[in-house]
Amino acid sequence: MRVYSDPASERHVNDLARVEAPERFPAALAGVEAAEKAGLPVEHLSCEPAAEEAVFVVHDRNYVESLREMSAAGGGYLSLDTSFGVGSFDVAMLASGAACSAAESALSGEMALTIARPPGHHAGRDYGMGFCLLNHVAVAAAHARSLGAERVAVLDWDVHHGNGTQDIFYADDGVLYLSTHQSPFYPGTGAVREVGEGEGRGFTANVPLPAGSDEDVYAAAFAGVFLPVLREYRPELLIVSAGYDAHADDLLGGMSLEAGSFGRFAAALVSLVREIGVPTPAFVMEGGYDLGALTDSVAATIEGAERGSSPEWGYSGGVKTIEETRKALAPFWRSLR
Repeated sequence: MRVYSDPASERHVNDLARVEAPERFPAALAGVEAAEKAGLPVEHLSCEPAAEEAVFVVHDRNYVESLREMSAAGGGYLSLDTSFGVGSFDVAMLASGAACSAAESALSGEMALTIARPPGHHAGRDYGMGFCLLNHVAVAAAHARSLGAERVAVLDWDVHHGNGTQDIFYADDGVLYLSTHQSPFYPGTGAVREVGEGEGRGFTANVPLPAGSDEDVYAAAFAGVFLPVLREYRPELLIVSAGYDAHADDLLGGMSLEAGSFGRFAAALVSLVREIGVPTPAFVMEGGYDLGALTDSVAATIEGAERGSSPEWGYSGGVKTIEETRKALAPFWRSLR
């Protein structure tokens, strides 16, 4: 597993949301170190800032320039929960660059993970919110497409819906966005009926889950929606928005996952891409605000991706929200009919 990170991740401070704290960076790195001590192969690599051309593909140029200028001038505020300071723009560009490097690595056949902050999946084309300044998975997806990948999938298992990622690719048939998230919950998007528009109809798949959902419910979402759609789509690159705030101990979420759950998610995805003969996934860190849970979950993700056997998940029906998602997407995907 290649791990892309930079110590600059600790320099970003969001005064409006202290849970998205600099301490998240060493806590996540501790998970990588735990995986190494367990004998898993890990290669630590530095990262460079994302190329501006890749960022401007998914973000409005004026928005990006405004972020840059405000950060250089001392910082500013994007929403009621999102502020930034001197150097925060550069930190966000490094996080997007790490995601681009992870995508390049995956396309070359080497599994990769980013350890970087702030998270990104709430940042849209011309806005930032939910602790996010730039959308790292979106930048990485655009970068992968510039390298020739015509079909990119983004799977988001963060407890919050990635409204920014969905917005950016909502009318785009070159990026498949799949999300399972707590609902009703922040940011209030991600309903089953949100399936894309225009050429992108059918390329957004949302599985909103009730608070308290455990691994069995998530497994049903994977087996009943995500895995069959990915198998049919055959992405040339799979990027995972790997948020860990659905852990039972998380300060913001309300789900009932354990660290090992994320390892089994990773194992299922790695097994799938091997089955269908497409490149290995790139994992991009998003949320996760209990430091101990973050450490354990990162370690479990690496273990599951590197040596976990695919869980024997099946779906026989009967889960209301999953049935609703399958019905909404059935016109677009034979595997759901």
